[in-house]
Amino acid sequence: MRLSRVISLITPHAVAEAHCDLPCGVYDPAQARIEAESVKAICEKYQANEDPEFRTRALIIKEQRSELVKHHLWVLWTDYFKPPHFEKYPQLHALVNEATKLAGASGAKGSADPEVADKLLAKIDEIAKIFWETKQA
Repeated sequence: MRLSRVISLITPHAVAEAHCDLPCGVYDPAQARIEAESVKAICEKYQANEDPEFRTRALIIKEQRSELVKHHLWVLWTDYFKPPHFEKYPQLHALVNEATKLAGASGAKGSADPEVADKLLAKIDEIAKIFWETKQA
């Protein structure tokens, strides 16, 4: 068999392009929102309870949930959103940065204030609005 024939057989004949690395539908900002809702609920329970053991457990769980919020936001940022999204929504980089900081040590992870969790939820809602607009395109 000639080399050109072998190359012809192994060369792809069709190029597929996808918006994301898996079929759409696997990404959803609701995952980050669910964890952020847990963070807020934990903050409220923490504030309403004086038991030191309860409060310690609440803080540990809140930090775990805050870390999951960051994870889900980063997945959206790194795996779902693509250059055309960042061109159309130039505020998206800053928005994800602000949201992950609100989930991190300088935000909900480092605070037991439900208002901080509310700010985080508001940022997630802004990201979700953009996300769903991109799904319509």
